[in-house]
Amino acid sequence: MSMSKKLDQRILEYFKGIDPNWKLPKGVSLIYPFNQTDTLEAMTAFYSKYYHDSEPRKLILGINPGRLGAGVTGVPFTDPIHLAEHCAIENPFKKKHELSSIYVFELIKSMGGPDEFFRKFYISSTCPLGFTKDGINYNYYDDPKLFKAVKKYIVQYIEEQIDFGLEVDQVFCWGKGKNYKFLNKLNQEYNWFKKIVPQPHPRWIMQYRRKTMEDWKDQMAMELEGANIENL
Repeated sequence: MSMSKKLDQRILEYFKGIDPNWKLPKGVSLIYPFNQTDTLEAMTAFYSKYYHDSEPRKLILGINPGRLGAGVTGVPFTDPIHLAEHCAIENPFKKKHELSSIYVFELIKSMGGPDEFFRKFYISSTCPLGFTKDGINYNYYDDPKLFKAVKKYIVQYIEEQIDFGLEVDQVFCWGKGKNYKFLNKLNQEYNWFKKIVPQPHPRWIMQYRRKTMEDWKDQMAMELEGANIENL
């Protein structure tokens, strides 16, 4: 991609160009929302609003898109409600909350709000597309056969994001268990990042540590804000 283009243009070009003809294990379905006009319009509005520049961002990698968040809006960790209420981007999607999105936007709010947060950070995922099995979210690492089938897409996606001009001295990994394990192993193989900082996944916090959510939010905010590559 041409580096003369703004970051939003590079992001949107990448997603519009993803080929959805992935060969997956039996019973696993691909979440592919980029052939939907409403999704493309929501994505375009979001990325044009927050990423229409060429400034570097700190990279945050979740696992893979889920069916109620990015699988609808096209924006990681952003459900239709938060897209409208916090980003002021009206959308026609059914207004349903996604658990991870609730936490993420509370984190964003505590760090100055969307304008301030997205000026510094780019939230993405290890795998560009998500999956379902038996009607529920399924992760790229849940089945060795699935990981083997999608590894080349993961590698291509991470390298594309590095080409976007994102910072690579440190990357934040949302998911301290398997997502960190798999991302760390890939990084040892491909040498993308100098350091991977594991953080708990927002869904894990909301499911298992919701009563102490404020403490987790404060800790994560401090880690994110402290990751100034000039100080490493």
